[in-house]
Amino acid sequence: MPVHRRPRQRPLSGTTARTAVTIALAGAASATGFDGTGHAEPQPTAAQARAKVNKLYERAEAATEQYNGAKEEADKARERLEDLRDEAARRTEGLNSAREKLGSVAAAQYRGDGIDPAVQLALSDDPDAYLDGAAFAERIGSRQASDVANVRKQLREIERLRGAARVELSRLSSRQADLKRHRGTITGRLGEARRLLARLPEDARAGLDAAAGAGRASRSGASARDLGPVLAASSTAQAPSSRAAAALSYAYGKLGSPYVWGATGPDAFDCSGLTQAAYRAAGVSLPRTTYAQIGAGHRIARSQLLPGDLVFFYSGISHVGIYVGNGQMIHAPRPGTPVRVAPLDEMPFAGATRVA
Repeated sequence: MPVHRRPRQRPLSGTTARTAVTIALAGAASATGFDGTGHAEPQPTAAQARAKVNKLYERAEAATEQYNGAKEEADKARERLEDLRDEAARRTEGLNSAREKLGSVAAAQYRGDGIDPAVQLALSDDPDAYLDGAAFAERIGSRQASDVANVRKQLREIERLRGAARVELSRLSSRQADLKRHRGTITGRLGEARRLLARLPEDARAGLDAAAGAGRASRSGASARDLGPVLAASSTAQAPSSRAAAALSYAYGKLGSPYVWGATGPDAFDCSGLTQAAYRAAGVSLPRTTYAQIGAGHRIARSQLLPGDLVFFYSGISHVGIYVGNGQMIHAPRPGTPVRVAPLDEMPFAGATRVA
């Protein structure tokens, strides 16, 4: 029988061997590329880093304003809850007095002919049983019937107050959950911005900060506060009202104060906290958030701006400053950057309002 033998393989020539190695390396490189390993993430340029950091700060500030709104609602809910509890306590004292009065009637009746069933119901610890027994009130005199009706009314009012308190407690719990969520968003975005900045060379970080601070009038807390009265003189003279001038003076006096998200002064501010504090010092009550502040007063065009007007930025209305004239504003920019004078063109302009 013929024997079938495997064909003898010829050794690769030099050209053929080089071709095979090249193909194998190319295949390995392709495989590495497709499985996503072996490629280091490219270092962003200074311009790319600046854009990303600014976007992170913008998103963090939007979350800050949401936090401020949730905190304001939580504070209102807490205040309403305390008011309801105080009112319920007062009503309970009145109820106890009324029941003591009926108790005196019951004692007198016990010494006489026994306790009237209507009075027994009024003294009962079961309001439902008492309210269901209203027909018994007809068996006693008109004065006693009036006392029993008063107790019934107070019981109903106290139950209403307790129900309203339960609603406010639920609302408060919801706002507190919102606060926790927004706080996590803020710290996450600020942390990401810090990590991105830390990866940049020192000269790139300095350049980014200088670009963000172009046109500012102050460099440090002490020098900023010293400059405040000098800079304020020309701005306040052009303000449309004495209250706007007073708000400007306050804002100039806070130059160099640190940015702290959620802060409303007197030593630290976020953007809407600064504008609220400035106008509060002038006797004008502003809402807490940028979203609400833009609705205060009346809207004006950019061409109509006067010192003291509020100026807003970004499509989401997430940043606010106080206009000081010459295309400049005072604002609390972001963490690590203090209250300062800066150009309006530093951020995308969204609108303006005059509140005083």
